[in-house]
Amino acid sequence: MADDGHLELIGVSKIYPGVRALDAVDFDLRPGEVHVLLGENGAGKSTLIKMIAGAHRPDTGEIRVDGKQVRFHGPEDAERLGIATIHQEMALVPQLTVAENIYLGRPPRRFGVIDRRAMRRQARELIERMGLDLDVDAIVGELGVAHRQLVEIAKALSLDTRFLIMDEPTAVLSRSEVDRLFGIVGDLTAQGVGVVFISHLLDEVAEIGDRVSVLRDGTKVGEVPADTDQAELVRLMVGRSVDQQYPPREAEIGDVQLEVRGLTSYGVLSDISFTARAGEVLGIGGLVGAGRTELVRALFGADRYDRGEVLVGGRSIPSGDIAAARAAGLALVPEDRAGQGLVLGASVAENLGMATISDRTKAGLVDLAAQRREAAESVQRLRIRTPGLDQPALALSGGNQQKIVIGKWLLAEPRVLILDEPTRGIDVGARAEIYELINELARAGTTVLVVSSDLPELLGLSDRVLVMADGRLRGELDGAEATQERVLALAVSAENTGGESDA
Repeated sequence: MADDGHLELIGVSKIYPGVRALDAVDFDLRPGEVHVLLGENGAGKSTLIKMIAGAHRPDTGEIRVDGKQVRFHGPEDAERLGIATIHQEMALVPQLTVAENIYLGRPPRRFGVIDRRAMRRQARELIERMGLDLDVDAIVGELGVAHRQLVEIAKALSLDTRFLIMDEPTAVLSRSEVDRLFGIVGDLTAQGVGVVFISHLLDEVAEIGDRVSVLRDGTKVGEVPADTDQAELVRLMVGRSVDQQYPPREAEIGDVQLEVRGLTSYGVLSDISFTARAGEVLGIGGLVGAGRTELVRALFGADRYDRGEVLVGGRSIPSGDIAAARAAGLALVPEDRAGQGLVLGASVAENLGMATISDRTKAGLVDLAAQRREAAESVQRLRIRTPGLDQPALALSGGNQQKIVIGKWLLAEPRVLILDEPTRGIDVGARAEIYELINELARAGTTVLVVSSDLPELLGLSDRVLVMADGRLRGELDGAEATQERVLALAVSAENTGGESDA
């Protein structure tokens, strides 16, 4: 039958209070192809894939599988038809192991009892077949974001998958992990699996895709081959050209504002020292697992360290003291925005006011009017797309959630702003806005630390780049001498030198 293995959405629409998320969109997926879905944050991509995954039902239009109309009452219905989803915001249980998460809700059983030995064996075989480096007995909550993403991928592929939806699967992966993932995708499509692939990294489109559908403001504005020129893809996505990705650096660099002396956390970080100046954008590069996130969490007081000192404006900050770090003018936008940066059930206004709520409190009462006024100004300044200040953060796109996390800390007027993977899951239009915001902050004298796995981004934004490997600072490059090749050479220096951490 001609329709076998074919997934279709015909004229689907979805309306939320105050928002038309999708408007009469057609989309289809054929066996053995990778259909890339592009669009700015808020364009409707998440709503579309949630329909395919059975999480949302269309208000109008229909979904067809193998030429037959289907009605999903939940994700279980979609899974029974072979539809698996790797979500951008991970649906894992932190307290369980890797193996338990992979087979969550459907563990192998023997005589009616969960067969843990079989579960661990099957999980290990799956991970080895995928070429991943994961311990099946590791507790998921103790893994970094990149490794949790790999668990999500393994979980989806453990199903008998015919259609695989991948929402930003590469956003937190190193280049070698991306290559491995693309190899897995190639194996799947060779077996006839159809893949919906969402990415904001346009370099990946031609590398992985066969064709591209572009959404803008809930409407499908084009379907083009995957080798379409990137400038044309950007024009379709944002409705205009984005001529300059990285704005020119214009800030005047002043006195030392952050000083780190011999920071050591046994087994994690070893003898790290550096300075950062007012008006400077300091990049921190390295491979996944190099210790970048552990470093910035230690600076902010989220994690304790064993030796060393952190000073802001010459003032020493006690180890593991977030309140002291905040009082000194430090702010951290974490890499895991959903788990650490937001209260998803709280409103836009409430989230934006969380870092400054103590400043708006007198005699135990919060000045809600002032809080809402500042929240409204932040929404306008950062171009946060939301129906209103009372909209739950959970209902917004990933890019708009990220803007809220950044906006929350901007209201605190920090002296040192740390951004850990600030554009993960952010579209090209919003990226340009965040880049300009970073420049604006630097011009105002703020010290900005940027941790990024995106090397062009790291080099395009930074005045200097620190490169980490194996929990150590392996080198420092100024803007004129920093290249992707030099950063990568330093990033793998731990392997070349056999460096060890102070365990």
